[in-house]
Amino acid sequence: MKIVLIACLTISMLTKVCFAGNEVIVYTSEDKIFSEPVLQAFGKKTGIKVRAIFDTEETKSTGLINRLIAEKDNPQADVFWSGDPVRPVLLAIKGLTAPYVSRTASDIPKDYRDPEGHWTGFSARARIILYNTNLVNMDERPLSLFDLSKPQWRGQVAIANPLFGTTSIHMAALFITLGDEKAKQFLNDLKANGVKIVSSNGEVKRLVARGEVKVGITDTDDANVAIQEGSPVKVMFPDQTGIGTLIMPNMVCLMKGSPNPENGKKLVDYLLSAEVEKSLAWAACAQMPLRYDVRTPADVLTIDAIKGMDIHYHDIARKLDEIGGFLKQWAGY
Repeated sequence: MKIVLIACLTISMLTKVCFAGNEVIVYTSEDKIFSEPVLQAFGKKTGIKVRAIFDTEETKSTGLINRLIAEKDNPQADVFWSGDPVRPVLLAIKGLTAPYVSRTASDIPKDYRDPEGHWTGFSARARIILYNTNLVNMDERPLSLFDLSKPQWRGQVAIANPLFGTTSIHMAALFITLGDEKAKQFLNDLKANGVKIVSSNGEVKRLVARGEVKVGITDTDDANVAIQEGSPVKVMFPDQTGIGTLIMPNMVCLMKGSPNPENGKKLVDYLLSAEVEKSLAWAACAQMPLRYDVRTPADVLTIDAIKGMDIHYHDIARKLDEIGGFLKQWAGY
């Protein structure tokens, strides 16, 4: 009996040792419904156990970014998979990321790769105008963000809280592109026109789908979910003859001093693969591959089919800090 007990304890200890050395810890602000299958596929393919921490819808990106900063002296995460292209840049600026140039990403366009390897992009979304086709016909649809401050859209526009997620990035991109005064004027005009500020891009989608507002500013993945649900909505890529539409790739980075750096590199390699870009293009989020040769559904555009805003993600990261006070006041906090 004693021998059996000792054997069981030995097996248990060995299992724990193997388990502890064969895992990777990832924090991700990508929606759980889309990121979890990708992470499960990685685990199945490699045998590495994936421990994933997901962000909440209401604090998308900012919740995890604050946690990563708080853990800087005792890093818990190996990899940060960001649903937006700016938060990893903020981490790199703060010295919290480790350089890693993945050979898997060699065919991703240079604009989406940090030359020093602190972050790399894949599979993009875009900021769009979603409109309800029962309430807005093709001729009436707004072609520009700036149309939304006109009287015909009074009380009929929804936008997510600009302090969080991709909406905050969009605001910073507008401030860079327009200049501070024009950007503030646009947002003040929008507010004076009765814009509804809601908790998330998903809520914007729901309001438009239910016809509670005619139009909303949201992301392509939320819009595609509404379309697949059969909601009477369509997408408009705004400002194609003007400043362009904001393109937002996912970003991945390796965390400095992480507990499982080699497994972290393997996960980074996998996330940057054409296999993952293809899977996200065919998923309900309908993300646009950064590679031009990845096969996509007919209704998923490639990034070269859209005029994007001429901005750099480093500039947006720095601008976010500058405009935080104004956005907080504008949103009524």
